[in-house]
Amino acid sequence: MSVAVVVVAAGSGARLGADRPKAFVEMAGRTLLGWSLEQILASAAVTHIVVVAPASHIVHARDVLDAAVMQQQPLTGEQLRTHVVPGGADRRASVAAGLSVLDERDGIVLVHDAARALAPPALFDRVVDGLRSGFGAVIPALPVVDTIKRVDAAEIVVETPDREQLRAVQTPQGFVREVLTHAHDEVLDEAVTDDAGLVERSGTPIHVVPGDAWAMKITTQDDLGYLAWRLQQL
Repeated sequence: MSVAVVVVAAGSGARLGADRPKAFVEMAGRTLLGWSLEQILASAAVTHIVVVAPASHIVHARDVLDAAVMQQQPLTGEQLRTHVVPGGADRRASVAAGLSVLDERDGIVLVHDAARALAPPALFDRVVDGLRSGFGAVIPALPVVDTIKRVDAAEIVVETPDREQLRAVQTPQGFVREVLTHAHDEVLDEAVTDDAGLVERSGTPIHVVPGDAWAMKITTQDDLGYLAWRLQQL
């Protein structure tokens, strides 16, 4: 099955305090979208990239994608296909917009946040390997190291979950295409915050593979500064 990656790059960047959509904020001289695409293109498994961008930044997104592709060595085997599409009103609608341009060749779909700009190629490969081994849904995650408390509306602790059973989920999240499209069509719960949550509610078991510290999500200026610093140490 061919592998398509839907890159969600339509976020506003409000929590980052940016004057532009988050994916177009620069870190160490290039946009977060550019960094993300560089990692994706270094995975030999990927044959189709769909960037979902704000309607105001479609041309910019296409320029970033084309530049990233030109910097890579030509793919062997199936030629890389690319699309840039406008996002929707929320993350779920943006992913749906990306799914709408897939075709019958795209048997595996990875959904990735451009804000996890340094998620390494090996992470994409690990997710794909899990899907090709027979799982319908595969997500990367890291063990939770902090003690977690669940509280009620009055901020009173009601539970302390066993952190040995907890995982901090990252992207790319991978799915057999039919599993993901079915979940998007059938699950109407608006409280779900990621595609794995939709698939979980649709009844498909989800397999977890080891995540990667480089795949941290950039949400604040502190996150941006920390990853820029880590890059300087390489």
